[in-house]
Amino acid sequence: MTREPLSAKPGGMLPTGPDRVSNSEGIQARLIAIYNRLYNYFGPRHWWPADTSFEVIVGAILTQNVAWKNVEQAIANLKAAGLLDPEAMYRATTAELEPHIRPAGYFRTKAKKLKAFVEHLWKRYNGSLTAMFSRPLAELRPEILAIYGIGPETADAILCYAGNYPIMVMDAYTRRVFSRLGFFDEKITYQGMQEFFMANLPQDQYLYNEYHALIDGLANQLCRKNRPDCSKCPLGDICPRLGVNL
Repeated sequence: MTREPLSAKPGGMLPTGPDRVSNSEGIQARLIAIYNRLYNYFGPRHWWPADTSFEVIVGAILTQNVAWKNVEQAIANLKAAGLLDPEAMYRATTAELEPHIRPAGYFRTKAKKLKAFVEHLWKRYNGSLTAMFSRPLAELRPEILAIYGIGPETADAILCYAGNYPIMVMDAYTRRVFSRLGFFDEKITYQGMQEFFMANLPQDQYLYNEYHALIDGLANQLCRKNRPDCSKCPLGDICPRLGVNL
């Protein structure tokens, strides 16, 4: 089943300097065309997979530097132990969290990160995610980034997938796919990528949510770092890597 194609709207200013990208006309239309191809190929990705907003947050922290299947096991362990709840995690010690999240790797450090988040949630919002997510995006993002162990990718995953804010998550997969497509250099910064996408796409939380998930699906399954399977790629015929431009 295909989704009604998105329509292009006027884009915004593009990054300059080290994060300079192609200034070709119709760049937003190209991005939307790629989105529609990926959506028609993969279908909706149903990302982030979780039962609650707090589970999304825990998953975003635990998935740092580890495969998602390992995170799923850690989350299942926390759920079975009754710890996949903001108050329960707040009252638990890091030592009590550690054995449950061991499958996610770096379990001692990640236990500290989880505790740092829930302690901030309790200190600032009396444990209420609803209160936290009522804050304006421009104020909440730097606040979350100030919490121990949370960088831009984790913060934006929390904001987009748990808080439903219109912000698009970037990662190494995004850099790989879109540098290969010729939109920007492979050394572009996280901020440069994010500014590029958000300046040239409609401000739509659903679109940012789904686009990131589709990019990750493509990079994980086909546009791999080594030995990419270009013959099956829904963008293969428009990829400069194969000598063709969109």
